[in-house]
Amino acid sequence: MNDKDNIAVVAGRLVSELVEAGKTLACAESCTGGWIAKALTDIAGSSSCFGYGIVSYSDDAKQSLLGVRSATLQEHGAVSKAVVLEMVQGVLSLSGADLAVAVTGIAGPGGGSEKKPVGTIWFAWSSRDEESVIQQASMERLEGSRDAIRARTVILALDGIRERLKEVG
Repeated sequence: MNDKDNIAVVAGRLVSELVEAGKTLACAESCTGGWIAKALTDIAGSSSCFGYGIVSYSDDAKQSLLGVRSATLQEHGAVSKAVVLEMVQGVLSLSGADLAVAVTGIAGPGGGSEKKPVGTIWFAWSSRDEESVIQQASMERLEGSRDAIRARTVILALDGIRERLKEVG
């Protein structure tokens, strides 16, 4: 099964699991350009669990739409743990969702550096209950074409939400 077929399978499972659990999801995307939201909304019935997808490709969009601080961008760069955590917090706050995911990275073919090569992707997931908000972030170094890196990013983001959903029930 190729990555694009796998995206549809993972998104379908996630939507079913979210609906069954009565939970809602929001996403903030940079390098995937709305692909996470598309994968979810390709699934019939997703409107009962998915209401917010924000594409914040530019630094200005990250700041104005998600509340990412200018100082964070200047100090760490757009592809960083600090920025992706502010992105996920921003979309969680805006949406009121139970769970959120954010991604930012360098899909290539250009734009990489020695410190942050092409394929550097930061993920953040957030979940909330009545008492607290839990945030987690991780970085992956993915290989392949721009399309392959972006597709793999979507799969990892969706799988990450499925893992968190199991934790919060």
